[in-house]
Amino acid sequence: MRRFTMPFAFLLAAGVPAFAAQAPITGNRPFADKPFATVAVASFESPWAMAFLPDGHMLVTEKAGRLLLLSPDGRRRTAVEGIPAVDSGGQGALGDVVPHPDFPANRLVYFSYSVPGSPNGVVLARGRLAGDLGGARLEGVTTLYRAHPLKSGGHYAGRIAFSTDGHLFFAMGERQKFTPAQEPDGVLGKVVRLTMEGKPAPGNPLAAKGFDPAVWSYGHRNPLGLAFDPQGRLWEAEMGPKGGDEVNLVLPGRNYGWPIVSNGDHYDGKPIPDHVTRPDLEAPKVSWNPSISPSSLLVYSGKLFPKWRGKALVGALSGEMLILVGLNGDGAREEARYQMGNRIRAVDQGPDGAVYVLEDKDGGRLLKLTPAS
Repeated sequence: MRRFTMPFAFLLAAGVPAFAAQAPITGNRPFADKPFATVAVASFESPWAMAFLPDGHMLVTEKAGRLLLLSPDGRRRTAVEGIPAVDSGGQGALGDVVPHPDFPANRLVYFSYSVPGSPNGVVLARGRLAGDLGGARLEGVTTLYRAHPLKSGGHYAGRIAFSTDGHLFFAMGERQKFTPAQEPDGVLGKVVRLTMEGKPAPGNPLAAKGFDPAVWSYGHRNPLGLAFDPQGRLWEAEMGPKGGDEVNLVLPGRNYGWPIVSNGDHYDGKPIPDHVTRPDLEAPKVSWNPSISPSSLLVYSGKLFPKWRGKALVGALSGEMLILVGLNGDGAREEARYQMGNRIRAVDQGPDGAVYVLEDKDGGRLLKLTPAS
């Protein structure tokens, strides 16, 4: 593997902070008693993401390339036609799905998927949802943005989040190639800020410093959770190497360090310098070692769980748990972990404030969490 280093002077010119606090590292803490009851709502084949429409209907993506529209109770469903061909090999998938903030008026749905081919990449697309449970389809499907450069390998990511000021944020993995996360002319291992039409947003922080004009932050490994808190801060859950999974506060122009630093090690046991050795790089707010494999992140805003309001829920794959992370301004800490007994691929909030989680094996169930009586 070609080693890549970046001069300290360049890092300062790229807008990284002069110092960053070491992230709190969380180990094997005990599971908390569950403050919720769990009911299975539906089952799928390797689901990847879900989203609620304003009327309570759900959209669920399956890894192989199927988008499903479900009734609010999950009992009825239909496959949504119009999804392009998907490369679902390895970590490839029909990935995230998010309705436009003004969905009732325009019926637009944004989604990500890995395109067929070798090398290939993840793309951001959208279409207009037409029909209902009697037959639904995406019309006028258009590719808005393509990850580049094309590579072979995993870590597609493809998470989507909308800001209240009308921008779209799109997170892409570094395809298990390490160095693209630091290379300024590509968008792998980056979070980009786009217009709703998929163009680089004006005023992005690194455009005048030699970076691709869409880049908002860089130095990410495999960002699989992306959400805004009530104050408009963007939070990200990132899968690290062997240990070193992260929750980051994503700030404009910052370098999050991968693969220069990590609180974990390579899978073959070779060490990686910890974040504390490079205070010029942005450290995570929470770091897990051993790994939990974070898959998703929700900032809860409902009324059913008042003690969770304004806090993050992180789904874990290898950890088979749901983790509550307190958010306090620019800081964060793990508050509780709940044993789920299966890989959690996605977590979302229903219109009634219930929390929904997707398991991704042994039937791929959709679970509804409501307060325990």
